[in-house]
Amino acid sequence: MVFSDMKRLSVVILFLLSFTAVQAQIAGLSTYSVLDMPSSARNAGLGFDYLSLYDDDIALTLDNPSLISPRTSNQLSVGLVSLFAGSTFGSVAYSHSFKHLGAFTFGLRYDSYGQFQGYDEYEQPIGSFSAADYVMSIGWGRAIDENVAIGANFKPILSHYEEYTAFAFGIDLAATYFSADRSFALTVMGRNIGAQIFTFDNVTERLPFELSLSGSYKLKDAPFRLFFALNELQTWDLNYEDPLNPSSTTDPFTGQNLTKSPLATFADKAFRHLGVGIELNIGKAFYATLGYSYRQMVEMKAAETFNLSGFSFGLGLNVKGFKISYARNNYHLVQAPNFISVTTSLERFFR
Repeated sequence: MVFSDMKRLSVVILFLLSFTAVQAQIAGLSTYSVLDMPSSARNAGLGFDYLSLYDDDIALTLDNPSLISPRTSNQLSVGLVSLFAGSTFGSVAYSHSFKHLGAFTFGLRYDSYGQFQGYDEYEQPIGSFSAADYVMSIGWGRAIDENVAIGANFKPILSHYEEYTAFAFGIDLAATYFSADRSFALTVMGRNIGAQIFTFDNVTERLPFELSLSGSYKLKDAPFRLFFALNELQTWDLNYEDPLNPSSTTDPFTGQNLTKSPLATFADKAFRHLGVGIELNIGKAFYATLGYSYRQMVEMKAAETFNLSGFSFGLGLNVKGFKISYARNNYHLVQAPNFISVTTSLERFFR
């Protein structure tokens, strides 16, 4: 039975790989960073783009459409993040199941970059302006059988910066395998498959496409669940070399060779794809999470200074029908964004 389930999941994985192969080969930079922001504080507390587990939390479905099911029907979720320099990120999602069409999630995400002072060519102030990205989301999910579920998100994206506007669309395709006892879950996803339709000043930019795996495992009789993720599988080498500040392979004071060994180089590249986390559950009323990203740590660490870049944590409380989640992700030494999500079932208000 398990072999048959995994065989079906393998077919879905091969479909995603073939569908996204062209996207993975495109070189260049991407835009729309709003698409990389986790919509749920529970995701952020583990440092993951999306989670894979058997749960009835609608907040998880904005990032993983294969979790959309009748279990999340008539739920409402609202999220808010205070970012840097007056920038804010927010999300809202509602889910509903239709008898013949299946389960859907309808969502909206926005990233407001704040107010800016405008100047003309003579450096004279001409008033303030705003800049923001908006992402609508229509997600659909369906269980193929008791162990495999699939889902898709269709995401129109609108960007409005001062008097300039751009429009794009993206699609997420996901498939999740659940073990019979629901203790293990594994999701494969192709995220942000799409293109820019209307551009800023005739400059076409690409979406932040990503092929990834995410999984979770609940140990029997243990009060915690383990999480792992393999990110950016479409690109092996995730190192970034700044052309304006290239790294040196020689110590400027001693002349010593700083080149890493082949094994250390391989390990560095491999671990940049890996994210790990743990969630402690106390019944259904409380959870606490801790996550770690090696890539975030090495990219955002401060020289000669210890900090918690790469680490994230979160707390969740289920009280009187409301799921309240909080997370803090240490992106950098300077500031760590705080995530807040609130989820509830609307049925309790319309009985």
